[in-house]
Amino acid sequence: MNFIQQAYKGNREWYFWLLTLFLAFIGWQIVGVIPLFLVAFNASSGLAEFTKAAEDSFMSLGINSNLFLFLIIFSFACGLLLLFVGVKYIHKRSITSLITSRDKIDWNRIKFGFLSWGILAVISIVIGIYLAPENYVWNFRTIPFFTLLVISFLFLPLQTSFEELLFRGYLMQGIGALIKNRWFPLIFTSVLFGLLHGANPEVEKLGYISMVFYIGTGFFYGLTTLMDEGTELALGLHAANNIIAAFFVTTDWTVFQTDALYIDTSEPSVGWEMFFPVLVLYPLMLFFFSKKYGWKNWMEKLTGKIEQPISLNSNSIILDNVEAE
Repeated sequence: MNFIQQAYKGNREWYFWLLTLFLAFIGWQIVGVIPLFLVAFNASSGLAEFTKAAEDSFMSLGINSNLFLFLIIFSFACGLLLLFVGVKYIHKRSITSLITSRDKIDWNRIKFGFLSWGILAVISIVIGIYLAPENYVWNFRTIPFFTLLVISFLFLPLQTSFEELLFRGYLMQGIGALIKNRWFPLIFTSVLFGLLHGANPEVEKLGYISMVFYIGTGFFYGLTTLMDEGTELALGLHAANNIIAAFFVTTDWTVFQTDALYIDTSEPSVGWEMFFPVLVLYPLMLFFFSKKYGWKNWMEKLTGKIEQPISLNSNSIILDNVEAE
């Protein structure tokens, strides 16, 4: 069974999909944000200040940036946990089937995706600093930085895993099984992934042209998942991207405002770094992965039809085969 066909395992009624999505949303946007609201309310001098901060950013209340990052990650972790609960106990499928079409999770693929993109991301940032050193301020402070490193490496993968397994896992499988093809869930989940990042402060500062990066990144992760028949590479890629974004360079107008090594003091603008990953690095990475993992039949894997596996069509077929043997 290929990756999208994993959706045919277990309970497949439409209301199970809605219930699981509802559970994940409750965990992510309601249960998971309670600690953040409690900390923010405690840090405010009154309801008016708290309300204003809720409309803007709780960081304006002076909450420690590392604590703020951890609390944001906690909300995603709650969403991930309830997504797993839905898959395991509502759909009665294995968690592995949400992640990969392989018999077990390929941790080496996750590590390879992480290292390959991590190296490229660090090189790109270093080049940017070298070309325009006047735009960067050294910001290293021992305790805050190493606290940030611990939070980034131990907990940020929970945030990125929730996004990957929700979009490239649960939604891609479910929509693919419903629509019976591969191209529609690829486009739909990639665009939706980009649009949900529309609330990021970068979009407000740079304009909707920045959605090219977010939607393009969604396509990159989606293409990787379909071609590799699993989310392992995408999990590693996404984790590396966000971890390095958190601890290497920060600004006062991006979604990650952390105790990073450098502060970018330049004015927000749309430059080469917005399009370079989408137009150059992502295609190169896809080519590299295709050679390493022997990807073939691109048209079929990206646009082909999805059919219910014969073994799940009728129990009688399985019994007949067993008797024939």
